[in-house]
Amino acid sequence: MNTNFTTISTIIKNRRTVKPFMMNGKKIADEQIQELLALADWAPTHGLTEPWRFVVYNNPADFCHEHAEMYKRNTDAESFTQGVYDNLTHQGDKASHVIIAVMRRGDLPKIPAFEELAASACAVQNVLLGATALGLASYWGTGGMILKPAMKAFLQLRDEDEVMGVLYLGHADEYPQGVRRIPLTDKVKWV
Repeated sequence: MNTNFTTISTIIKNRRTVKPFMMNGKKIADEQIQELLALADWAPTHGLTEPWRFVVYNNPADFCHEHAEMYKRNTDAESFTQGVYDNLTHQGDKASHVIIAVMRRGDLPKIPAFEELAASACAVQNVLLGATALGLASYWGTGGMILKPAMKAFLQLRDEDEVMGVLYLGHADEYPQGVRRIPLTDKVKWV
């Protein structure tokens, strides 16, 4: 089999979600993060709109504190849960970097929004696959306030833009095993 195919196949099959609390706190060089973002920049893009944007925190505590405070400011007293606040505050304690991924809608109205979302998701996947190739742990999360209007306001996004999620990157001592519950034959129909 082709060596390049074997290499990319191995990377894809070994990519795992490693929750931030499973990371060990070891730092990643900013240069490696920049290399991962350079991979993101090669995602497919219809009309060359390149809709992906990233906000990088090399001190995850800065983002996590703001995320928790955003939750507190935008949650009424009877819905507020101290446990959620604490979790948001400390979610990145063991991560090296936090990256907020955004889809910035292009200026070509003929390009459907879902294509811009798909392109941005591909850019995120490029980061995750690159992290795997470098032996890094990664987690793509959308919890807390990530998909709420308050996060869009915090990031100064336009109405047509979307937050794709938050990537936590770091190192881990253990990685979970991969599982697929539905056989591929149940997902593919040959015609």
